[in-house]
Amino acid sequence: MAMDKVLILGASGLVGKALIDELKDGFDIYGTYSSSLTGLPVEKQFQLEVQEIEKLLEITRSIIPDIVISCLRGDFDHQLKFHKELAMELRNSNSRLYFFSTTNVFDGDFTKPHTESDIPISESDYGKFKIECENMLKEILDERAIIIRIPAIWGKNSPRWNLIKESIKNNKMIDVFSNLVCNNLLDVQLAKQLRFIIENHLKGTFHLGSVDMMDQGQYFEQIISKLGSEKSILRYQLFQETDDTRYFALQSIRDDMPDSLQSTNQDIISYLLSGL
Repeated sequence: MAMDKVLILGASGLVGKALIDELKDGFDIYGTYSSSLTGLPVEKQFQLEVQEIEKLLEITRSIIPDIVISCLRGDFDHQLKFHKELAMELRNSNSRLYFFSTTNVFDGDFTKPHTESDIPISESDYGKFKIECENMLKEILDERAIIIRIPAIWGKNSPRWNLIKESIKNNKMIDVFSNLVCNNLLDVQLAKQLRFIIENHLKGTFHLGSVDMMDQGQYFEQIISKLGSEKSILRYQLFQETDDTRYFALQSIRDDMPDSLQSTNQDIISYLLSGL
């Protein structure tokens, strides 16, 4: 049986790299990149900018992917047009599109964590763009568009993790919110969860992230103390200048993700610190 062809848009980023590592056994993987090459064979990777619609269509038509995963970054207007053209192209095929979205689709309401059944409400341009993109993809592709909302992503090579280590080394302050409760996710965990979603043909919208929440200050404190540094490099701020607890977190009401693929904030911190 032929392996499913997977096209990863944005394959050289943090999430893209983790997806290549996870899916390389069992899938025939192709990827696009903007500036830095991916770990894929030369003939399976394509340089692509978000405004290059014709090139996107050429790539898609030459590969005819069964699965397209979008973890692109770039100008919001260009991205919107890009995803619309992509969806129109995929509409007449059997391809499934997995679109990475964000906690920011709920940044118009910080009073509680949000589940898949909550209606998105955003104040930021980023959140509004993601909502518009989600809706447009579902409208064109119906249930063949699968929405994957994710929180802050961490990994052993992630910008967030590198920033902490650099800040400790250079004694630079890190601003954290003491009243903002969040959840987090590892790049490797996300890749495993997406593989499960793909292989089991799960549909709809997913909120991925650690099963528990922690305020940002505590999360950073734990990491920094375990890295053997003083807590003095953290500068505490109040989010929205209030003492009230604010939430920037995704919770899931779905029951189709097995416990073995779930993680806690402690799991994430332990993994980041392992092998140091």
